[in-house]
Amino acid sequence: MAIATGKRRVSGVEIEIRSGGEGRPLLFLHGGLGFLKHETFLEALAVGHRVIAPAHPGFEASEWPRDFRSVADIAYLYLDLAETLKLEDAVLVGSSFGGWLALEMLVRTTAGFGHTVLVNSLGVKFGDRGTRDIADIHAMAKADADKLLFHDPATAAFDATRMSDAELTAIARNREALVFYGWKPYMHNPSLRRWLHRVELPTLVAWGGADGFVAPDYGRKLAQALPDARFTAIEGAGHYPAVEAPEELALLIRDFAAGRNADAAA
Repeated sequence: MAIATGKRRVSGVEIEIRSGGEGRPLLFLHGGLGFLKHETFLEALAVGHRVIAPAHPGFEASEWPRDFRSVADIAYLYLDLAETLKLEDAVLVGSSFGGWLALEMLVRTTAGFGHTVLVNSLGVKFGDRGTRDIADIHAMAKADADKLLFHDPATAAFDATRMSDAELTAIARNREALVFYGWKPYMHNPSLRRWLHRVELPTLVAWGGADGFVAPDYGRKLAQALPDARFTAIEGAGHYPAVEAPEELALLIRDFAAGRNADAAA
């Protein structure tokens, strides 16, 4: 299913949006990679769903307003987007940083959404002050970070000599924006855990079983902290199952949204 890229102005902010497919609407919120190596996943997701995948402000080719300083700013923008699109019973899918965004949206309101899927989500602190829940990949060499992020570190490789200036700029912008929004406190909102009871939607917490950046046990704790959630592991994938297991993840999402995998592993 072909995915088209365009731009839309939402609440005064011009954002890049990938979209395609027909059926029940599905809003996909990407992680720190942006849409790098996500083509197969988005196409698979668009089988049976009308996919809307915005690039967050500051990521890819989306505008970055000067007054956007926190994840909450993006969450409110996407709630405006959902209202503008008149979403009803939509599936909200968030990967990594996008999972954090999804949670920030849903603790404010679940209006317009019927199911949510959190894929290796960031955003919540479960350990004590002396425990690092999320590895500091910015304090290590890229090769070491790739070993934590991917089941097969070779998956992270890309040939910059074959990429356009726009593609390389997007990679740089994605890295800068991720650090800006998630640096302090590191990749979480200290108060978010308190409000997770407000996410009163059927939720699937899907996790790459080989994630060394945010361990599967974190995902299990997240599922336990939500009112109506179940956890499932995706073997052979690290922090980005959308890259390493795109077809499997898309199928999990489709089945969950249709009520076909109620017995997902706890």
